[in-house]
Amino acid sequence: MTLHENEVPIDEVMVRSLLAAQCPEWAGLSLSRAGAGTDNVMYRLGDDLLVRLPRTADNARSVRKEQEWLPRLAPLLPRPVPEPIHTGAPTPAFPLSWSVYRWIDGHEARRGTVQDWAAFGGDLAEFVRELHGADLMGAARVGDLSWYRGGHLRECEPWIGACFEACRTTLGAKLDVETLERLWNAALALPEPRGAHVWLHGDLRPANLLVREGKLHAVIDFGSLSVGFPDAEHSTVWDLPPQARQAYWSALDLDELTWARARAWAIAVAVSGISYYWHTYPAFVAECRARLQAILDDVAAR
Repeated sequence: MTLHENEVPIDEVMVRSLLAAQCPEWAGLSLSRAGAGTDNVMYRLGDDLLVRLPRTADNARSVRKEQEWLPRLAPLLPRPVPEPIHTGAPTPAFPLSWSVYRWIDGHEARRGTVQDWAAFGGDLAEFVRELHGADLMGAARVGDLSWYRGGHLRECEPWIGACFEACRTTLGAKLDVETLERLWNAALALPEPRGAHVWLHGDLRPANLLVREGKLHAVIDFGSLSVGFPDAEHSTVWDLPPQARQAYWSALDLDELTWARARAWAIAVAVSGISYYWHTYPAFVAECRARLQAILDDVAAR
């Protein structure tokens, strides 16, 4: 499944050739596809390893970022995070950096894997609190650590407006785009955040939250790791049931302004996802639609 115009083709033959050339000690291990996201394709290697390959040159910058910062952040966090153990070099056939990580067992956070959603929301809040409180260790909001979700909402205004129009065209009356746009515009009028910059995971959607024995076990995919304002970090809680969302909010003691800006970020990311992936990634579009409907249901219940 190709998602981007500039995507580099990836298949098992390609992965095996990279391993044979650069990691011959692992070349004979079993290899099976372990999933794919908007930015990366993953293969499980043997029982204990994961090969992660970026789809595009832009995504490849995350490889270097994770290799540099995850080993330094891991001891400061209350849940396991990916452990990079090899950085693959670009080749003529695959001209991007790639990674091998330790395999982390677990299931995506969803109904059927989580036992207690309120407890899950509290555990996620604990992880976010520790991440946001971690020493920046000299990192700053520059270069690859300056992803847009750690900035100001107004910086996204020019292109998010076009995404609302795209949603109206594709979804019509199936989604209350007018209310969503009103919430977005109201957030644009709020005071911008002025607190200190913090470490941000950047994409705490359920697919990146691994569950074991019904509880949050690990947080994966730090490709969006950045430094910035924390508001957008909270946006993915609308992907979780209301019990988790309320527990998360209460545990972090978020004020109404932060919550409104987080909700606007949730809207922005979802409408842009629908606009960009409408023809290529229906599962992700469905995830974005579910997030937007959760926001609408939340507003209607207040």
